[in-house]
Amino acid sequence: MSVGIIKYNAGNIFSVRCALQRIGVDAQVTDDKQQLLACDKIIFPGVGEASTAMAHLRATGLDRLIVSLRQPVLGICIGMQLLCDHSDEGDADCLGIFDGLTVKRFDNAALSDNFKIPHMGWDTIKVERDNVLLPANFTDEYVYYVHSYYAPTSERYTIASTDYIVPFSAALHKDNFYATQFHPEKSGLLGETILRNFLEL
Repeated sequence: MSVGIIKYNAGNIFSVRCALQRIGVDAQVTDDKQQLLACDKIIFPGVGEASTAMAHLRATGLDRLIVSLRQPVLGICIGMQLLCDHSDEGDADCLGIFDGLTVKRFDNAALSDNFKIPHMGWDTIKVERDNVLLPANFTDEYVYYVHSYYAPTSERYTIASTDYIVPFSAALHKDNFYATQFHPEKSGLLGETILRNFLEL
């Protein structure tokens, strides 16, 4: 099985590769379109700013490639946000896989000793729909987050949620596209299980 990690101007790509190596998978990090098309699975990770990332994807043609993919795709963190319709971060039009979803910033007015931005550290998920990536028994398990923007929950696409200031989408699914706001590569044994579940699709 061949796994490709999309290389673009976003951080955290190599920590994903290291996490895959820990479970015995040597993924290739590439922006070569033919190599990505030939992969059995694609991971679209990243940490960065939405409008800058989208500008790079458009300049390189990776935006058109990503939406054309038919193999299983896993977006992580900003990768998930870029799969939505729009992001309020830099007023960016995104890839539109999860159509109708606009990524929003946590409300500063809700900040307190209990709620800080960015949302950083371990938090629980609630599985909203039993699925291959996140089966129902993962509810109340802890995953690792680092983010200031979030995708609201959606009856069409949300498969797991987390409640921090507001309920938001911890994970989304549509057709061959899966995505997590949390970082499975930083989420310990549970994160490794999630990555294995994706690779077994």
